[in-house]
Amino acid sequence: MNEQAIFETQDGSHSIFSEEFKVSYHSKYGAVRETQHVFIDAALRFKAVLKKDIRILEMGFGTGLNALMTYLEAQKRNLCINYTTVEAYPIDDAQVALLNYNDILRVSETDEDCLRRLHTAPWNVKYAINDNFTLLKLHTFFETVEFQEQFDIIYFDAFAPNAQPHLWEEPLLKKMYDALLPEGILTTYCAKGEVKRTLKAVGFEIECLQGPPGKREMTRAVKG
Repeated sequence: MNEQAIFETQDGSHSIFSEEFKVSYHSKYGAVRETQHVFIDAALRFKAVLKKDIRILEMGFGTGLNALMTYLEAQKRNLCINYTTVEAYPIDDAQVALLNYNDILRVSETDEDCLRRLHTAPWNVKYAINDNFTLLKLHTFFETVEFQEQFDIIYFDAFAPNAQPHLWEEPLLKKMYDALLPEGILTTYCAKGEVKRTLKAVGFEIECLQGPPGKREMTRAVKG
C-alpha cells in the first residue's frame, strides 16, 4: 500500500491518512471519540443490554482501535465477544508501535499489550486474545466475504463513499444484511441519504442518531 501518515486528531488520539485513498482512517475531530460514539455506545452497549455473548463483524480493521475499545468494554462489562474483522490492507508493525491509544484510553498494565496482540494475531484463523475475546482476522476484500445470519453487530467502518463507492452500494450492503442475525444491527458514521436509501432497499430499518463530534448524524440499521 502507498505511504500513510500518522496524525493526531482533536481528542489527542492518532489516526492514519491513506495517500492511496486520500482519506483518514478516523475522524479528524477525534478517533477515540468517534469509535466510542458510533461503535461502542450505539452498537455494543446497545446490544449488551439484552445479551452478554455477542458476535461482531467489523468491516475495516484499520488501526485496530475499534477492536481494542471493544475488548476493553468487554472486560468492564464481563461480555463474551467473538470478533471477526475484514481487512485488505493491514498497516505495518512500525505504525502500530507509534499509535498512542494506550495512553489516551489509560489502558491498564494488564492490557497494555492488547493492541499489539490484536495486530500480530494470525490471519484467517481464530485466536483467543483472552478467555472472553476471540478474534478472527480475514485478510481479504470485503466483496469476497459470505456470511449467513451469524452476527449480532456489524461495525461498518469502510472508507467513505467518495473514496470507495462500491462498498456502499447494494451488493455489499445486502451481504451485510444477510450476515446479521434477526434483530442484528449495523452502525456506521455515514448518514448520506443515498446510503440510507440503499440500506432500506436491502431490508434494514433505519435509525438516524446524533453523530459523533464533527457530524450531525450517524446511522444505525436494524435487521427485522
